Amino acid sequence: MATSDAVLQVLSGAGPRSFSSDLCFNNLDLAFRSKHINYVKKRASRHMKMFKCSSVQQNCIGKHWFKRSGDGDLSVNATIKRLQLLRCKCQKAERVSGVTAEGGNGTWFVDSAKTLNLNGAVNTPGVLELGDTQQLMREKEVLTSNGSANKEEESLATNGAAGTGRDASRKVSVDPTEEEAWELLRDSVVHYCGSPIGTIAANDPTSSSVLNYDQVFIRDFIPSGIAFLLKGEYDIVRNFLLHTLQLQSWEKTMDCHSPGPGLMPASFKVRTFPLDGDDSATEEVLDPDFGEAAIGRVAPVDSGLWWIILLRAYGKCSGDLSVQERIDVQTGIKMILRLCLADGFDMFPTLLVTDGSCMIDRRMGIHGHPLEIQALFYSALLCAKEMLAPEDGSADLLRALNNRLVALSFHIREYYWIDLRKLNEIYRYKTEEYSYDAVNKFNIYPDQVSPWLVEWMPNQGGYLIGNLQPAHMDFRFFSLGNIWSVVSGLATRDQSNAILDLIEAKWSDLVADMPLKICYPALEGQEWQIITGSDPKNTPWSYHNAGSWPTLLWQVSDGGILC
Repeated sequence: MATSDAVLQVLSGAGPRSFSSDLCFNNLDLAFRSKHINYVKKRASRHMKMFKCSSVQQNCIGKHWFKRSGDGDLSVNATIKRLQLLRCKCQKAERVSGVTAEGGNGTWFVDSAKTLNLNGAVNTPGVLELGDTQQLMREKEVLTSNGSANKEEESLATNGAAGTGRDASRKVSVDPTEEEAWELLRDSVVHYCGSPIGTIAANDPTSSSVLNYDQVFIRDFIPSGIAFLLKGEYDIVRNFLLHTLQLQSWEKTMDCHSPGPGLMPASFKVRTFPLDGDDSATEEVLDPDFGEAAIGRVAPVDSGLWWIILLRAYGKCSGDLSVQERIDVQTGIKMILRLCLADGFDMFPTLLVTDGSCMIDRRMGIHGHPLEIQALFYSALLCAKEMLAPEDGSADLLRALNNRLVALSFHIREYYWIDLRKLNEIYRYKTEEYSYDAVNKFNIYPDQVSPWLVEWMPNQGGYLIGNLQPAHMDFRFFSLGNIWSVVSGLATRDQSNAILDLIEAKWSDLVADMPLKICYPALEGQEWQIITGSDPKNTPWSYHNAGSWPTLLWQVSDGGILC
C-alpha cells in the first residue's frame, strides 16, 4: 500500500521535491555530422540517423576520453559511409563550478537550447544543445542494491548518537523479493557515454531468440522509470527523456515515405563501433527504430504519449522543472501535440490508429479507436496542458488542446461505457436511423452483442469497451485502457468505481493465479484465425491474446487508491 501511495504521488504531483545527480551527465557537442552506417549482414544499404559518443579506454579505471572531430568527418571503417550523427562528449568531474562535495546533490548548469522549427528543420548548428553540463561524481556506486540500505543504516547510527534513543546498530529490514527485483532491474540498465539511459525490454540469458528485446522501449521503460523516481534515482529518467527527445527530430523513412514530424521511436539500441586507426577507441551510437524495422512495420502511436506522461511525473517527483521548461523540450511537446491534433477525415475526437500501434503491438483486431490509445491521449493532453509555457506561440495549441479534452472525455464516457443498463439499451436499438438526434448514432446491430458478455457482466459494475467504430463495438475488456482511464480521470468517479467493482467481481477471470490478463476473453477458433492471421505467438490465453501481464498491477493499485 505504501508503494501504491508513492506511485500515486508521482502521477498526481505530491512526490519529494529534491533531485540528485548521479555520476556525470553527458556533455553533448550537438553538431550534426554526416555519415552513413552500412550494416552488411543485418541492415544492408539502410540509412540510419543516430547519436554517437566516441570513447578511448585508458588504463585509469573509470576514466573516459572522448575524441572530438573537427570540421571533417570521422571514419569508422571502409564500409561506413556518411550519415548525420550527433556527437556527445562525456566527462566525469570531481567538482563543478558552484557545486562542492558537501552539497550532496549536484546543480544543473544548462545553457539555453537553440531553437528549432516544428518541422524538425535545424536553424543553427547547435540545435538541441544541452550546454556545458557537468555533475558531481559520487564516491559511492549508486547502482548497487545495498546503496539505499547503507544510507538508512548510517542515518539510524547518526540519530542514535544524537540521543534519539534508537539503537545505532539497528538494521533496516529489506524484503528479499524486493531486493532481488531491484537487482534484476539494475542488471537490465543500459548505459550510454557512461550514464544510465534506460532498461532493456527483456533480460533472459536462457533465451536464444533476442530479436529486439535487447533494446530500450519507450513504453516498457515507463514502469521502470516510475520505480526509479520512487527510489530517488532521477538521473536515469532525465537521461532517458532528453536522449529520446533528440531522437524525435531525426528523419524516418520507409519505402520513400516519411511520417509526420513529432513521432517518437518505439525503441532504440546503443551500438558500439571501433574507430578506424585506433584499436583502443570506440564510438557509441544510438540507433532508433520508428517502426521501419519493427515486426509488422507499425509506427508507435503510444511512445510520444508515454513520453509526455513520464516527463510530467519526473518534474513532479524530482522538483526539477528546468527540464520541461527547456526550449527543446517545449518544442518536442508541441511537435507531439500537433501530430496528434492534426485535422483529418475522422468525425470523432478519438485518435484513429492502425492495429499493433500500442502495447498490443501485433495484429489483434484493435485498429480504429482503441481504448488504450484514447486513455493515454487524454492523460498526455492533461500533462501537456500543465507543462506548456504560456506564450503567444502556444495560444492556438492550448485552445485546440482544451477543446479536444472536452470532446474526448464526453465521447469516451458516453459511447464506450457498457453495463447491464446500457446492454439492455443496445438490445432495443433501432437501426438505419438517419437524423441528427438518432439514439443509435453508430448504427450498432444488437445481434453483434457477444453471447459471453450477457453471462459475464455482473449486476454491479461495468467497463469501457475496447473499441468503437461505425457498426462495430469491441466488447472485450482491455485492462490497460480501463485502468488508465481510472488513473487519469477519463472515466467519471461512478464509472471508475464500477470498473473496480467489475475487476473484483471477475477476479478469477482477470487476475486468477498469475495477474493480470491484458484483455478478456481470448480470441479462439476461427475468430483467432481471422483476426490475428493465425498468429502462433498470440494463441488463445497467451501474450497479447488474454495473456498475463504482471506489470499492469501497479496501475490497478493506483486506481483503487483514487477511488
